[in-house]
Order: sequence, then C-alpha cells, then structure tokens
Amino acid sequence: MSSVIAATRFSVLDRSRVRDGHTAPEALRDTVELAREAERLGYHRFWVAEHHGVPGVAGSAPTVLAAAVAGATRTIRVGTGGVMLPNHRPLVVAEQFGVLASLFPDRIDMGLGRSVGFTDGVRKALGRDKGDAEDFAGQLDELLGWFEGTSPTGVHARPSEGLAVPPFVLAMGEGADIAARAGLPMVIGDLRDRDRMRRGVDRYRERFRPSAWAEEPYVVISGTVAVADTPERARRLLVPEAWSMGVLPHPRHLSAAAARRARRVPRHDRQGARLLRGGADRTARRHRGGGRAGAGGGAEGHRRPGSPRHHQHLRP
Repeated sequence: MSSVIAATRFSVLDRSRVRDGHTAPEALRDTVELAREAERLGYHRFWVAEHHGVPGVAGSAPTVLAAAVAGATRTIRVGTGGVMLPNHRPLVVAEQFGVLASLFPDRIDMGLGRSVGFTDGVRKALGRDKGDAEDFAGQLDELLGWFEGTSPTGVHARPSEGLAVPPFVLAMGEGADIAARAGLPMVIGDLRDRDRMRRGVDRYRERFRPSAWAEEPYVVISGTVAVADTPERARRLLVPEAWSMGVLPHPRHLSAAAARRARRVPRHDRQGARLLRGGADRTARRHRGGGRAGAGGGAEGHRRPGSPRHHQHLRP
C-alpha cells in the first residue's frame, strides 16, 4: 500500500441506485450488503442519501436505512449524506439521530443538506417550495439547539438532548459559508471542477469559526471514484455510472450486457471524463489533493460507488 493511500481515510456514500433488471427493494438490500463489504475492507464511514421521487434511486429515508446499515455492521461509522433539513422539522430530525446514536453509540454521523425536491411535483408532495432552503442556517441552528437543550420552546428532545452526534454540512451553494459560520465540518463535491472546489474549501477554512462541535475546519471531499490496476480498467468500472447519468432517461445501474453496449459509445458521448479514475496511487493523489487547499484542519474522502455487486473499485 502506498504512503498516500495509507495516510488517507476513505469512506462510501451510497445512493441505493436501482440496477438494470432489478427492483428498488433489492437496491436497498444491496446497500446493506455493500456496507458490510466496506467495513470488511476497512473504510471509515458509510453514508446513505435522501432522494424523493428520483427514478432509479431507492434511497428515500436515510435515517431508516442508516439504522439497517448500523445494525448489520459492527465498527464502521454510519451516517447520512445527507438528510435534507428543509424537508423536515428539526425536532424530528434531532429525535431520529438521537435514537440512532443511542442504539449505536459513537458510530453515527449526521450529514445535513439544504436541497428540497428536484421537481415541482416532489416539492408539492413534500409540502415545501424552493424558498424553504433559504432558511437553512436557521434550521441548522434550531436542530443543534435540540441537542444542546437550548430550545426557547421549553420542550426537550428525547433522547437527543445531551448527545454529541457529529454534524456535517453538505456544501452546495451557500453551504460552505453556513458551515464555516456554524463551526461545523463540511462535505464538498464532486471533483468535476477542481478549481471551483478548492476555492470553496479555501473560503470555508478562511471563514471558519471554532464551535462546541468542531475546534478547527474539517473537509470531506466527495466524488465518484474508481480504482483498478490500470486506468483503462478503472474507466470500464465507471461506464455504467457515466452511461446511466448521461444517456438514460431514468438513471440506473446497468446489467453486464448493457455495460458492454455502453462501452462501444464514443468516449465524448459519455460523462466518464468528469469522473475520477485511474490506478491506485494516481487516484489517491488526485483525490487527496482537493483536501490540501488552504491551511489547517483535516480532510478525508468519500467515494460514491457504482454497482454494489462489483466491489473491485472499493478496494484501497
């Protein structure tokens, strides 16, 4: 193992993508299977996502799925990447993470985002609109207040109050500034624009204010990553992901036959050039490089995997 890889903590963010020819329930069970594999391979964290009404994505209830993942594993940290706070009442989110942290002590991460539904129909079904994301900083403050016991309502969140569940802010748009002002760790992605990402990390570190939750800035870099013996093999691992995101009307993981057909499509017609791939040393250096922007604080990496039944690209 190279020194670069040995010095980097890697994690997995899984969206519970539905593979071609399979069902959403199978995708959720595959997520749990993937978490077991990630733990066996020594990954640091395993996070699940929140998507509502997205074709080809089964991960809609992250705290429920996180409970299943934590129950099926023993040591890996488990969390959300993330719970979209504008979709929920902060008290309910605090209670859910309080339950998770009580059942699985010192293993739960609370990743939080500010997105609302991706279509008008989804937002209507959720009873939300685009404007609800504008008060994310206030929602975040209220959420943390339930853990600290400082709610002006006089209500106490049980069993959350007094627990220290590590919060992470997903840095989309203003998220980096909000994370810096709140003194919280930040998750940023997804390596498609390296210069823009580094500027976001620099801005976060420059504006970071120490808090009871974090004394110094901490950055998690998130991206779709494949590692193989050669760059060409790594590219092949990403074909299903790139094809489904760039060509198919309903994104999903491809069967082996469909993936072979996808590989015959000219490279410029796929999104593979936007995804991080390569041999182990080269990929680790590129991934870790994003975390070096600015000075001080820590950094680690999240990998968004392809098909959960193909684990080659998870191996450090």
